[in-house]
Amino acid sequence: MRQVSIGLDNINASEIALGLMRIADKTTDETVKLLETAVEHGVNFFDNADIYGGGDSERRFGDALAASTINRDDILIQTKVGIGKNEYDFSKQHILEGLNGSLERMGLDHVDFLLLHRPDALMEPDEIAEAFFELQKSGKVREFGVSNFNPMQIELLQQAVAQPLVINQLQLGLMHTGMIDFGFHTNMTDPRSTNHDGGIYEYSRLNNMTIQAWSPYQYGFFEGVFIDNPKFPEVNAMLHKIADKYHSNVNAVAAAWILRLPTSVQVIAGTTNPERLAQICEADQVQLTRSEWYDLYLAAGNDLP
Repeated sequence: MRQVSIGLDNINASEIALGLMRIADKTTDETVKLLETAVEHGVNFFDNADIYGGGDSERRFGDALAASTINRDDILIQTKVGIGKNEYDFSKQHILEGLNGSLERMGLDHVDFLLLHRPDALMEPDEIAEAFFELQKSGKVREFGVSNFNPMQIELLQQAVAQPLVINQLQLGLMHTGMIDFGFHTNMTDPRSTNHDGGIYEYSRLNNMTIQAWSPYQYGFFEGVFIDNPKFPEVNAMLHKIADKYHSNVNAVAAAWILRLPTSVQVIAGTTNPERLAQICEADQVQLTRSEWYDLYLAAGNDLP
């Protein structure tokens, strides 16, 4: 599988990452199979969060990793902190306690990447800087990033923290293209010209921030999967047409559409089905042409001015 280079240390990460949000109700044996299938297909990056399953997703991952044949040093592990009960909390205490709790649940002494999960309007950048310094100095975190941040929020935080923010995890997929739509519709007055994200796509390219595309197969906000969904006949017809051309499958083509973007990007595949994960991992065998990329974009219900 192709890899992307993340951060100043040029950490090599697989273009497809396994998202672990939904593994809390899986057995350890089922999760072992999922993790080992991922590694067998070239995935070396695993994404978690302290809030997933109320912490049970991290526990399940830790148990499964220990029971598997996977060497911890051969993979990259990421978790996220900052979401409390009915609030977002980027206080130093919450960050430190959150990460320490994650390490305990996963049975680890460090994670490779720590992200702040959703922007906290009450964040104090200097306080976050202190937390990041302690976590990096203690060897508990290698690299830092954010999730669902806009450019000004990143700038506000980056001016205080010594470590470069190397990742921004954002919802992105064929049916969630707002950050791309805005660029096409600049200087227009139609709904797609509204700048919801502050130019985050271009900002990420300029600042060498890896975009991690979460929920790449969802439409709306966790409303459902669009793949082979009768609500979306046009985009599915195009996905099948292109999949047939490349002797591949629609899951791989939908991921390849994201990976065709000329920037550092990973697809976070949140499936718990090993067979579907194997299909998604075929994305690196699908090299979409420019015309095919635009055909899919338009078939998804988008337009060009």
